[in-house]
Amino acid sequence: MQKRSLDGPRTRVVRGIALVLAAATALLGAAPQAVAAAPPAPPVPTLSWGPCAGAAPGDAFECATARVPLDYRDPAGRTLPLAVTRRLAADRTHRTGVLLLHPGGPGNSGVDFARNSYENLPASLRDSFDVVGYDMRGVGRSGQVECWNDQEYSAAVDAARGVPGPGALREAVRQGLDFATACRQRAADLAPYIGTGSNARDIDLLRQALGEEQLTFYGRSFGSYVGTVYAARFPRRVRAMVLDGAYDPRTYADLPYAYDAAQFTALDGAVDRFLDWCAREPVLCGFGDGRPREAFEELKRVLDADPVVTPSGRPASGYTLAYRLMFNINSGKEVWPYLGQALRAAQARQTSFLLNPPSPGSFDFLNVNLAVECADRVYPKSPLLLGALVGAEAASAPRLGPPIGLGPPTYDHNHATTCAQWQTERPSRYEGSYRAAGSAPILVLGTTGDPDTPYQDAVALARTLDNGRLLTFDAEGHTAYNRSACASALATRYLATLELPARGTVCADEAPPEPPGLRTAGIEADETRDVIPALR
Repeated sequence: MQKRSLDGPRTRVVRGIALVLAAATALLGAAPQAVAAAPPAPPVPTLSWGPCAGAAPGDAFECATARVPLDYRDPAGRTLPLAVTRRLAADRTHRTGVLLLHPGGPGNSGVDFARNSYENLPASLRDSFDVVGYDMRGVGRSGQVECWNDQEYSAAVDAARGVPGPGALREAVRQGLDFATACRQRAADLAPYIGTGSNARDIDLLRQALGEEQLTFYGRSFGSYVGTVYAARFPRRVRAMVLDGAYDPRTYADLPYAYDAAQFTALDGAVDRFLDWCAREPVLCGFGDGRPREAFEELKRVLDADPVVTPSGRPASGYTLAYRLMFNINSGKEVWPYLGQALRAAQARQTSFLLNPPSPGSFDFLNVNLAVECADRVYPKSPLLLGALVGAEAASAPRLGPPIGLGPPTYDHNHATTCAQWQTERPSRYEGSYRAAGSAPILVLGTTGDPDTPYQDAVALARTLDNGRLLTFDAEGHTAYNRSACASALATRYLATLELPARGTVCADEAPPEPPGLRTAGIEADETRDVIPALR
């Protein structure tokens, strides 16, 4: 595998921010860890399985509700309903156990993830495992968190720009405070309790309710952090675990500015590699006439000055373009010709998946995405540090950094303006070791060109875990499972038989760009829907 240079100017910016943050965190202090007697064990939920609401006759999935403690400091107190679904192993005679699928986000429905991904799982997993999914606390059927309502979110994203002007940083900080205040006022009964520490404990109650001694677990993107925390809390309850598109847990939770800076760098790097491909392949890309970087910057400015009015009546500006590209770049090289096609359509003022303003479904996702990460992560409270580092991070990623970093509170990269001004307690945050000492082997999947969870995160997680094993996918795009036949076969074999791939294994079988029209499946990436893709 050809090694990528990790020491470019953007990387040096990220390292500089990390050093500043490390010093600042030491001076300002991280969240104190309280020492208290362990509360009594919470009661194990009773699962009464039945047909899923709205399911067609003959649907093979069953649904149930698990009641879990709202606050694990009071395990016998108020409870929270979790929506759970399962499909029993096809081969009951050779059943191995339960395979729990956890989606990314935070904000995606685990019930939908299990249902929508089932047919794309290899037969060896469908035959041997009961496939289980659940909506984590604060998501969808398990109590949707809402801080900003649809009207407030629509107003904020419709006013945002792809090339923010003077005063954008000040406005972003103001909006972050407004969102944090709204969470305290409107979601105070739930927002403190939706962190990953409590989510991991919910999973172990589900394990007990399912009657399993151990779980087999696949988690992608944010689900990798959930799996990491579960393994750290309950290492002996892991039979096998695959963490795909992994987080560096310590940096994510305790050095969040440094984590955000690396995400901005990874995102812009992926966009730049796409635009460089457009310059090399102007016919297949169809955008930019050989100068795609300049064309992209000009397109953001043109759309800001004169937004396209979409069929919904809402405007699509340069911010809309940046927001949608942030998600769709995750699909890797196979989507590049479609991105070029959509950018060319935007130049012609035609609507496409890149000119689709965030919708109410998006706002449900974004409310949870922010609230969970603010419950999990501790940003230093310094307003000066907030302004300086948010500004530096946006400037270090000139393609999407300014619109996303200086825009309203939305996705992972720009949570600092809200979370640094968070006003609720964090009893559900996990603060222990991430070593998972004593666990079964944990397979970590990392993609070298991942725009969302940088490859270095997967390397760091595999080193952090006492029993981690790294499997590398040398490719563009977010996550590896079912995007690489090589990585999928090795991960599936491990889940089914516990046989690990050899140390240092690298898969390099990414699907190349193809002319638009050769694929029949939809290519739009939607932040509200997570699914394991069909293996090509």
